[in-house]
Formats: sequence, C-alpha cells, structure tokens
Amino acid sequence: MNNIASNIRRIREAKGYSQDYMAAKLNTEQATYSRMENQKIKLKTEWLQPIADALDTDVSALLDSSKLTIHNQTNSEGAYGNGYVENLHVENKEATKKIIHTLEEKVKHLKSENEFLRSLLEKQLS
Repeated sequence: MNNIASNIRRIREAKGYSQDYMAAKLNTEQATYSRMENQKIKLKTEWLQPIADALDTDVSALLDSSKLTIHNQTNSEGAYGNGYVENLHVENKEATKKIIHTLEEKVKHLKSENEFLRSLLEKQLS
C-alpha cells in the first residue's frame, strides 16, 4: 500500500491540508495519522473511505493506479475524444473488495435508519 500512502499525502498536500487537520477529521492523533501516511504502521482498508471523505475525493483516487491517456479515440459513430484508462493492480483487488463490502454495509445501515425515521415521521403525522 505504499503507493496508496503516497497518493494520500500527494492529495492532502495539493489541497493544503495539514496532518493535524486530517487527524481531526479522522478522530485520531496527528502522530497516528503521520505513521499511517509514512508507512510506519499498516494502513487498514477500513481507513480508506474515511480518508477519501476527509480529502473530498473518491477511494479510487487513493488506490495505486496508473493512468494512460488515450488521444483521438473513435467509435462506430465517428465520435472522438480524450480519456483515461485506469489499471488497478492485482494487489488492490482485495482492498477493493473490502471497500465494496464496507460501502454495502453502510448502505444497509442507511436504509435501516431511513425506514426508522420514516416510521417516526408517519407516527407524528397520524
């Protein structure tokens, strides 16, 4: 995950965020955040979504990927344009699966919370 850590640092610095700011957003100590970013402790996949949220970016931006620019791509209708092909490396496959699982669990929780709030609202309206 060393490229992930360097991506996190690069994005954080580009946004002008300090390690103190990130630690506060993640409800952790600055020293702990620094150790994660500097690879002194293992960056757990559970941290990727909260870090992405704090950086106001997608988890995919944190993952180790290479971008290859494609110029003048055409299709059968003659359209063309520029685009990117992102290649996630095999070692990120497990991290991606865990992120998907975490997000699916978050969706389940939010749906449950929504149903609860809806029932409270219906009780208030009746």
